[in-house]
Amino acid sequence: MSHVQIIDVEKSFQGKQVLKQINLQVEKGEFVTLLGPSGCGKTTLLRIIAGLERSDAGTVRINGRDAEDGAKRKEHNIGMVFQSYALFPNLTAYENIAFGLKVKKVAPEVIKEQVAAIMETLSIAGKEHNYPHQMSGGQQQRVALARALVTKPDVLLLDEPLSAVDAKVRENARILIRDIQRKMGITTIFVTHDQLEALVMSDRIVVMNNGEIMQVGTPEQIYHKPQNKFVANFIGTYNFIPGSLVGMGEATVCLRPEHIRLVKRSELAGTPALGTVSLLGRVENVYILGNTVRTEIAAGGCNLLIDRLNGYQGSEFGVGEEVGLLIEREACNVLAD
Repeated sequence: MSHVQIIDVEKSFQGKQVLKQINLQVEKGEFVTLLGPSGCGKTTLLRIIAGLERSDAGTVRINGRDAEDGAKRKEHNIGMVFQSYALFPNLTAYENIAFGLKVKKVAPEVIKEQVAAIMETLSIAGKEHNYPHQMSGGQQQRVALARALVTKPDVLLLDEPLSAVDAKVRENARILIRDIQRKMGITTIFVTHDQLEALVMSDRIVVMNNGEIMQVGTPEQIYHKPQNKFVANFIGTYNFIPGSLVGMGEATVCLRPEHIRLVKRSELAGTPALGTVSLLGRVENVYILGNTVRTEIAAGGCNLLIDRLNGYQGSEFGVGEEVGLLIEREACNVLAD
C-alpha cells in the first residue's frame, strides 16, 4: 500500500472547479513535487492532504487512514512548512521549534535534547534566543523547517518554502532540504512553481495545470520526454518544429536547445550519419547566459535556439554567419496537443 493515496479528489471554490479527479500515489520515503503555474490547484491539493481543507469528492489516505477525518488528524503525524513560515512572532527560535513537542507533552529534557539536535543539523545553533524579527529570511526558513522536522513526522508537506529567500540562500536550501529528507527517510510532498527546484529536489514530479495532472514522472522523464505541449513549454526551453523538417511526418516535434549541434558550414559536406539530419541556417542573435551560450538560428523557415557551453574564448559564431545544424532524430519528441 502506498504511504499517501489520493483517489478521485475534486474541489471547487465559488462554483469554479480547482481540482478535477486527482489520482496520485506517494510511496514511503519518496520526495514528490507538485509543480505548476499559479492557480493550477497544487496548494489546494496540499492543504487537503494536510487536513486544512475538505475535498468535495474523493479520498485522501495516509497509511491507509482517512486524512480528512478531523477526529483522527493527530494520528497522521503531519509536518507542514508554509510559504510565510508562520512562525510565532512572540516566541524565540527555540520556543517555536519546541512548540509541537510541548503540545505532544514530551518531557522537557527530551525537548531540550531534540531541539538542540535539529538546530545543529540545520546550522542555526546559537540562535535559540532570537525572535523571528531578529533573524534573516534564510534563518527563519530553517526555524520553520526545524519546527516541522523535530516532531519526526510521517509526512512532510512543504508549500513553496523557498520563495521568500534570495537566490543564493535558495540554492543552498534546496540541497539542505533534500539531504535531510533522504537522511530521515520522510515522505515529502513539495509545492513549487519553480522548474529548477522540482528538477533538483524530486524523486518524481507531478506537473499540474487548470486543476488536472498533466504528467507524472522522474525529473529525467519530465525533462526529456514531455507527454504534451504544456509540459514541454513549462519545463525549460524547447524548439517546436514541423516533423517534416527532420523527416518525421507532419506532426509537431520538439527538441531541447542543447540537443542541436551547431557547426561551421564547411562541416556539412558529405552525408550525415545515419539517423542524423543536417540543415543550413543563419545566425540571428547570440546571447551569453552565464555558463551557456544561446544562439538563435533561422533555418528551414523556423527560428531555433541552440545552447552550448560557454568556453573561455566565447562564441565562435557571429550574427549573420551561415552555419550548419546537425539534429539526431532520436532527440526529437512527437507531442500530443
